[in-house]
Amino acid sequence: MGQVKEKMYNGIKVPEGEVVKFENGKPVTPSKPIIPFIEGDGTGRDIWKASKLVIDAAVKKAYGDKKEIAWFEVLAGEKAFDQTKDWLPKDTIEALKEFGVAIKGPLTTPVGGGIRSLNVSLRQIFDLYCCVRPVKYFSGVPSPVVSPEKLNVVIFRENTEDVYAGIEYPAGSPEAKKIIDAIHSVSPDKTIRPDSGIGIKPISKTGSQRLVRRAIEHAIEHKLPSVTLMHKGNIMKFTEGAFKDWGYEVAEKEFAEHIITEEKLWADHDGKMPAGKILIKDRIADSMFQQILLRPDEYSVIATTNLNGDYLSDACAAQVGGLGIAPGANIGDNCAIFEATHGTAPKYADKDVINPGSVILSGVMMLEFLGWNEAAQLILKALATTIQQKKVTYDMERLMTGATKVKTSEFAKHIIENMG
Repeated sequence: MGQVKEKMYNGIKVPEGEVVKFENGKPVTPSKPIIPFIEGDGTGRDIWKASKLVIDAAVKKAYGDKKEIAWFEVLAGEKAFDQTKDWLPKDTIEALKEFGVAIKGPLTTPVGGGIRSLNVSLRQIFDLYCCVRPVKYFSGVPSPVVSPEKLNVVIFRENTEDVYAGIEYPAGSPEAKKIIDAIHSVSPDKTIRPDSGIGIKPISKTGSQRLVRRAIEHAIEHKLPSVTLMHKGNIMKFTEGAFKDWGYEVAEKEFAEHIITEEKLWADHDGKMPAGKILIKDRIADSMFQQILLRPDEYSVIATTNLNGDYLSDACAAQVGGLGIAPGANIGDNCAIFEATHGTAPKYADKDVINPGSVILSGVMMLEFLGWNEAAQLILKALATTIQQKKVTYDMERLMTGATKVKTSEFAKHIIENMG
């Protein structure tokens, strides 16, 4: 870890501090890490300001002058386009590559040609193959289910493959026709209508196993009881079904002393869990959506493919209060970007009304990733206390009896007050 000499990206000077290095996929955190941030579009401006206040206050409260984050703004989205005519400038990519750990607000997806999604682009550029989305309930948050506290899961979503790989061609295009003709030549019994758009769904052994490996490592580290492989392998046998099979393979080959499969649990132990073991099981995707509603307390870590994970994480978030308090992280072996999981909500931009909980909790994930757990716990406890006091932004206030509606900035101040 070395001091960064004076340098600029997008015309913005890098602050004094040190680089977070990665060793074997894990961060080595200095006492003053340089952390790039992307403010975000629309409401991102308001929620980032509030989140930064909370994160800085927690670090100061936990460590005094011994630790500090050197924040460094990098540009992406509308702000980048306005200043550089580029939605994702090369300087931003180089800065994220150098500093390794970053946090971002929501970004606009450009309309028309060019980049399809800035979020997807960042994941693919830095091979951030592991999307981690913890979903837990904070007491007092309005919920549409009777017992939201029973849901406490961490979803590991593969982040680079599946239909999100972006391999698709419009109906009637020469590319679509070539693929239809090629499929028919290989499998004459497979009929595809000639006016079909074509999308390709790659699922690899490499991508599947490194994702499941991360999920099992998380369960071991946090002493969680199970890892569930969610898939649609009964229909898509060589993609989703292969994901399941490859997941079991890496579990049994690399983690044999830590895990037991559901099949062996019943065959060898009559369904009684051996002490200290993690149960590896799998569920078909449509069944999984029922399970998280009917039996949510039977699941702790869920590993799944890209599209399934997108659906599931939002569905789980709805059970505990919505995306306003749903954090997320995109993690690779040499880079990690923490982010809001909701959109930009431009009609509320600069009105100081939006719930900043998603970015604040993503900051908690970032602090935990850096190994600054004391600061992370301060935020979690203070956020829970603030919600229990019913001092909340409009999205929760309108659904809570006797609540006080506060601004985005005021919500942050109440959280900071509750740290003390």
